[in-house]
Amino acid sequence: MRRLWLIFAQATTVALAFVFVLNTLRPGWLQPQPVSPNAKPALTAPVRLLTAPTGVDKPGAVHPGFSLAARRASPAVVSIRVSSARADSPAIRRLHRGLIPEGPRPPNQGLGSGVIVSPDGYLLTNNHVIEGATDIEVRLNDGRQARATLIGTDPETDVALLKIPLDKLPVIRLGDADGLQVGDAVLAIGNPFNVGQTVTSGIVSALGRTQLGINTFENFIQTDAAINPGNSGGALVDAEGNLVGINTAIFSRSGGSLGIGFAIPVTTARQIMEALLRDGQVARGWIGVQTRELTPEFAQAFKLPISEGVLVSGVLAGAPAAKAGVKPGDVLVKVGSRAVMTPAQLLAAVAALKPASDTVLSVQRGAKQMELHLTVGLRPPQPQQAPADDADPE
Repeated sequence: MRRLWLIFAQATTVALAFVFVLNTLRPGWLQPQPVSPNAKPALTAPVRLLTAPTGVDKPGAVHPGFSLAARRASPAVVSIRVSSARADSPAIRRLHRGLIPEGPRPPNQGLGSGVIVSPDGYLLTNNHVIEGATDIEVRLNDGRQARATLIGTDPETDVALLKIPLDKLPVIRLGDADGLQVGDAVLAIGNPFNVGQTVTSGIVSALGRTQLGINTFENFIQTDAAINPGNSGGALVDAEGNLVGINTAIFSRSGGSLGIGFAIPVTTARQIMEALLRDGQVARGWIGVQTRELTPEFAQAFKLPISEGVLVSGVLAGAPAAKAGVKPGDVLVKVGSRAVMTPAQLLAAVAALKPASDTVLSVQRGAKQMELHLTVGLRPPQPQQAPADDADPE
């Protein structure tokens, strides 16, 4: 046994000595040889690549811009073409400004947009898009067309409700207009100049815009997203594709977008739609007074102990205010529990009252404070164009 162990030790020593000498004299012989880049491994295994199908979002993928919002909202935005027997139809006058293709076009036709808000076929648009129309044709983004039925309109907010007899309709989700903030990203979707559905982006530039002389009741969202003729009645959506407004008007000297557009908040449009479906009309309160701003000069001249309120410049005979004892020269301070300091605030406060309901007017008459009880009347139809001054009858 000892002999075998000595033989093994000697053989190992000789082998190590041989490797040391070989590495010293021929070092390259013991180094691994580089593999050619074109060489293929002797053994290969199949490789499985997992790829997302074309056009489908990968989990966790981040898309710059607002493509998701546009994809969600665009199918529910429609193009509206109206025909009118009147050559001077407001729809024709307002929608055919700006760029008009050369060559003949069908007479007395106007273009606009709309938004499908219910799977039952109801869609919202502007009153000025369909006013005076004898025929209303709606074209969906998927190519389907249908003749629309007019359910009702509210000219004082410029909202109209239509219905189309189609099934499997794309419906937009209603967003939270009250939660909007200046600087929030928004998209305007519509059919400007009849070039086809178009998406433009911008931000909320301002909220609660009033006294623009566009509608009687105004509470506009202002945006710099490009809105042009033909966009009227289309959708203003948030970054998630939810409807927050109905595009209505632009400030422009040329007929094209200058970065100042206005949209009716979806909360207002929804209230109008519900009233039209429930009652067939929008019933607003009315008391029958004409008003002016209360100026410091007037308050000082008549030695009024107040500086805020709405001056009554006229009272309509037989109106609820006249029956309650309101007189010219009175200053309205409150409607119910709601303080009013401008004619616009008074108009909104009275309109919000339910016709045939009872309310109390807080009035300052000279140095005397008074409370007058009255029964609210139904606001009569008004001219579509709001008065230039603040003398609109409340």
